[in-house]
Amino acid sequence: MVGILSFIGFTALVAIIAYWSTRKTDENSSDGYFLGGRSLTAGVIAGSVLLTNLSTEQIVGLNGQAFSEGILVMAWETLAAIAIVITALFLLPRYLKGGLTTVPQFLERRYDKMTKTLVSALFLSGYMIIFLPIVLYSGGLALSTMFGIPGMLGVSENTALWLSVWGIGIIGSIYAIFGGLKAVAVSDTVNAIGLLIGGLMIPVFGLMAIGDGGIINGLEVLVDSNPEKFNSIGGPDASVPFTTIFTGMMLVQLFYWGTNQAIIQRALAAKNLKEGQKGLMLAAFIKILGPIMVVLPGIIAWHLFEGKLENADQAYPALVNAVLPAPLIGFFAAVLFGAILSSFNSALQSSVTLFGVDIYKQYFNQEATERTVVKKGKQFGILLAILSMFIAPLIVNAPMGLFGYLQEVNGAYSIPILTIVIVGYLTKRIPALAAKIAILSGVGFYLIYLLLKYFVMEEGALPHYLHVMAILFVMNVIIMILIGKWKPNPVAYIEDYTKQVDIKPWKAVKPVGLGIVTLVIFIYIYFAQ
Repeated sequence: MVGILSFIGFTALVAIIAYWSTRKTDENSSDGYFLGGRSLTAGVIAGSVLLTNLSTEQIVGLNGQAFSEGILVMAWETLAAIAIVITALFLLPRYLKGGLTTVPQFLERRYDKMTKTLVSALFLSGYMIIFLPIVLYSGGLALSTMFGIPGMLGVSENTALWLSVWGIGIIGSIYAIFGGLKAVAVSDTVNAIGLLIGGLMIPVFGLMAIGDGGIINGLEVLVDSNPEKFNSIGGPDASVPFTTIFTGMMLVQLFYWGTNQAIIQRALAAKNLKEGQKGLMLAAFIKILGPIMVVLPGIIAWHLFEGKLENADQAYPALVNAVLPAPLIGFFAAVLFGAILSSFNSALQSSVTLFGVDIYKQYFNQEATERTVVKKGKQFGILLAILSMFIAPLIVNAPMGLFGYLQEVNGAYSIPILTIVIVGYLTKRIPALAAKIAILSGVGFYLIYLLLKYFVMEEGALPHYLHVMAILFVMNVIIMILIGKWKPNPVAYIEDYTKQVDIKPWKAVKPVGLGIVTLVIFIYIYFAQ
């Protein structure tokens, strides 16, 4: 009962703070609802970006992979810092110069309306079919297990899962649909503080359990007993072979941190470029420390349970129940609930933005007022949330583990979108036809690869999916360049400065970025065996 009360109390506190912080924001205007009035500062941007990224599919899924493979899976966390630095230096100044609300807006200006619509549709389908259901499923499963809902309510595990999924979905929808971006960002920041405290408690108590009450002693025992788990270089059979770091891994990271609407929307809402770059650099530095929460606990669980778990994805919740004092489980569940809500409501709020700005106003009512655009976006968000809540409990056993599955299927739309954004900014005359062909070929060839991999070819017969992503990226860039040579735009594209925010860069952005990249390289060398 104490755990339930602390869970409800912390969740209510976050809601009250979010309401109080956003009560004066004009939610009836596009900038007010979709971008929080373009008023976010560095700390809020960093907190919101990190918690949007960090949720149960990552905490549970990545620790599950660490349980099986060790520290090499830190590539998903540590290398993200480099992608964030690139985004801060290259993409964000261009986004803010154009006064963008969504990434597809740039694609309309650079190519045409149909290109923007195709990309918006890809984002929306990816959120509805892949991302939102996985967040709801992993979150519902974690909370149902931690609170023992089947036994508490006397229902089956399946029924408990449905109840948890719909509870998360409804509360997350209220935040995202009726609060706007600023409510999401503020609640994210508060939850980020709780997640940092709660997330760090798990490895601390885990190491104390291994080291007879001593953290340093526990770490020494863990490393000495499991040296193979602390090798950053993954072999060819690993989920993240070392060679993929130089191919598809960096492309996936750059797409996620640089063009994914759910993530970059926080930086688009910066009050100026200086605050946006500060926020991203802060997020990049903290991201380097991410493995402490999403990799180390999995290795601790491997040692503590002697590698004996039926399912590797059980590693994290099993460790929580084994090492965390009973009075703290309620608090940690509330923090985890905040992380679940963050990923769900951030993706949902971005979907509302994409539909309202890029689809409804464009194709349904070009004369719509800002109030109407916001209203229709909210209505679409409700529909999307309901569909995701129905799909989520149908996800039972994902291949490659939850996190690996999410990364692989996302490739169907991540690489095509990244391709046309990068080519769009680096060239001036490549036409819209090239972008459309790149989208269709990128999606089509990757789906063919997945079909061959899982239904036709023997296991291991095809290249790793991250290598395939890199091959398709290069192929699509070449296709776009060739089409540009064959049929270039007669007029070169020029990005106009809308003057919606100040785009004077942060003076320290380059040295800080170089320092972060150097630190990432050092970490890899240190753990290389």
